[in-house]
Parts: sequence; structure tokens; C-alpha cells
Amino acid sequence: MSELLHAADRIRIVLVGTQHPGNIGSAARAMKTMGLQRLVLVAPERFPHADAVAMAAGAGDVLDAAPRVASLAEAVADCRLVLGCTARSRRIALDELLPGDAAARAVATAAGSADTPVALVFGRERTGLDNDELQLCHAAVTIPADPGYSSLNLAAAVQVLCYELRLAMLGLRAAAPAAAPVPAPDGDVPASHAELEGFFAQLGETLDAIDFHKGRAPESAMRKLRRIFLRAALDDRDVRLLRGVLADAQRMARLAGERGG
Repeated sequence: MSELLHAADRIRIVLVGTQHPGNIGSAARAMKTMGLQRLVLVAPERFPHADAVAMAAGAGDVLDAAPRVASLAEAVADCRLVLGCTARSRRIALDELLPGDAAARAVATAAGSADTPVALVFGRERTGLDNDELQLCHAAVTIPADPGYSSLNLAAAVQVLCYELRLAMLGLRAAAPAAAPVPAPDGDVPASHAELEGFFAQLGETLDAIDFHKGRAPESAMRKLRRIFLRAALDDRDVRLLRGVLADAQRMARLAGERGG
């Protein structure tokens, strides 16, 4: 159980574009009551703010240590697993997890080694995470609220997920799903978010270079390809191999273009 509790050091709660500073303080309090300390703020509208301090109610240390960054990509660049909390279906097709399953997967991944940071991401109070932000996530987490009134306060949603994380860290939650990206037996760890985003950028460039889309909008194909590769839980060596293949494909496309010219 002690190993699972150590996972708390590698789990971060990321709040994106929070509009009300009181919710930041309440989220910090929700985290601290469940043994979590790592809060990251992405472009909050008003912070630092006295309301955040007041609502933290003793969790001021969590607020003081919380870095502020400009984008979600920056907040999760080193993460091996990113779970986006969302209340509604979007165009971005992601595996959907219940809070307990998400927590079990997060803790199993974070407990794997010191090189496996995990992020649970929460969006804006009114609009949540947008499609571009959800596309940066490996899976979606949905709290099964009453569909007749499913408007859950941001800090309340953070509390639900932090509670489930606490159960998982105490060994009171079932084991993580088999698909959880945990370190491979030979010591490799899943590719970081930044490594994956670099691969996806190169993949998009390669598809353009070989005219894969043939005049069609590339967004749909890229969404499907992202989902395939995210589900595969690539490690860093996988990414290096795939990027080598893409580099050769780009080189051949350039040669073909020069010959054609």
C-alpha cells in the first residue's frame, strides 16, 4: 500500500481556464483532504486572489506551490497519462472511464516508476474542455450525474476524482484496467505527452507530404490516428522507431517531388 500512496507525488490536478478564483481554493482543499498536493493552473482568469485563499481553508500550501502555465500542452508535457474530465460527449472520440476506473488507472500508472507522472484535467466552469484540449487527453472521465441536472460544480468534480484516487492509493479500489499504460518489463516507460505530440506533428506533416488526404480535410483522419496510437500506449523507443519511419517517408516524398519537378 505504501507504494500506492507514493503515487500521490506523481499525480497532478490540472485546472484549465478557471473563471472563479474561489473554485481554485476549493479544489486545493479537496485535493489536500485526499493526500494530493500537485496542482497546476492553466491560464486562470483571476489568480492569485483573496477568494482562492479564503476557500482553500488551510490548503494554502497547495495554492502557493501551484505553477501557472499558458497552455494545457505545457502543463502535461512530461506526463505519461492524461485524463480529461468532461460532462458531455464531443466530436473527439475518446475512451470513456468512470471515476473509479480512471483513478485505478491513474494510480497504477503513477506507481509504476518515478518517470510516470499522471494528470487529471478539469476545464472551465461554463464550457469545460474544448475539443483541442480533449484531443491532448488519452481518455475521458465522466461522472455519472443525474441527466436531469448534471451541472456539477468544478470543485465538487475535483473532490469526486480525488476521493476515488484516495481509495485507489489505499488499495480499496479494484486493479486498473489492463489497458493502463504501465512501464514495460524491460524498463521502458510510456512516451511522454511531449514526445507523442512531436510524433503526431510529424505524422501530420508526412501525410501531407505523401498527399494522403487527396484534398480532403485532414482533421477526421488525424483524430482517428491519434486515438489508435494513444490506445497503443507507445513507449519512448516505439516513438523513436516510428519517427524514423516517418523521416524516411518524408525524404522519399521530397526525392519524388524533385524528380517530378
